[in-house]
Amino acid sequence: MSPKDSATLATTEPFSSVPIPEYLQKTYWWAYVHPNAVRVFERQWLVNLILWGNFARLRDAALQEMGDVIDGKVLQVACVYGNFTEHLVKRLGPQGSLDVIDVAPVQIKNLHAKLKNTSQVTVLRQDSNDLQFKDASRDAVVVFFLLHEQPVEVRRKTIAEALRVTKAGGKLVFVDYHRPVASNPFRYVMVPILTTLEPFAMDLWRGEIVDWLPGEIQISKVEKTTYFGGLYQKVVITR
Repeated sequence: MSPKDSATLATTEPFSSVPIPEYLQKTYWWAYVHPNAVRVFERQWLVNLILWGNFARLRDAALQEMGDVIDGKVLQVACVYGNFTEHLVKRLGPQGSLDVIDVAPVQIKNLHAKLKNTSQVTVLRQDSNDLQFKDASRDAVVVFFLLHEQPVEVRRKTIAEALRVTKAGGKLVFVDYHRPVASNPFRYVMVPILTTLEPFAMDLWRGEIVDWLPGEIQISKVEKTTYFGGLYQKVVITR
């Protein structure tokens, strides 16, 4: 395999110079930071089970916002367990490109191993709340199940940074948890799960993603769709 055929493991700085955030190290070391996390969670059936069988539906809903064929510059904020990125890469047209950022080295290495044969992808170590990209430099940005893992001050910065790098007329796509309708039995199942394992996730039940949008960045449209009795949401922001 020639170098041009493999995904680029690129970094603007050495791994050690981008620290793992304290909240991630303390709260999610077991899921994203420890090397054993990849061995446990990198299973398609498991990530689908965690989302109650909705992984493919939510993945495809997010990707469809960017079209069947993607010829622009796409940014994926944070690596994702399962085949989300592989399906995104399959949609890249001849002029399409994908940057994926994550702050955890084990996640970067895992994604690099999963992608293998592509010359249109760059994987970088960056923090979602301090993106090292120019303003308005991406046609689309996708954030798949990241916001619920972040404390509110980090979440605000992540959203602001994602908006900053999105071009005018481009799309910013969020998929994450949402407050389910009262008749949804999973509403009562998920409360103890989220409060125990995902301490920041209930913020997305109590508020809306638009509540954390920065006031200084203009947007032209916001569209929200809910799934699985309201337990999940897709929010699409057009700059």
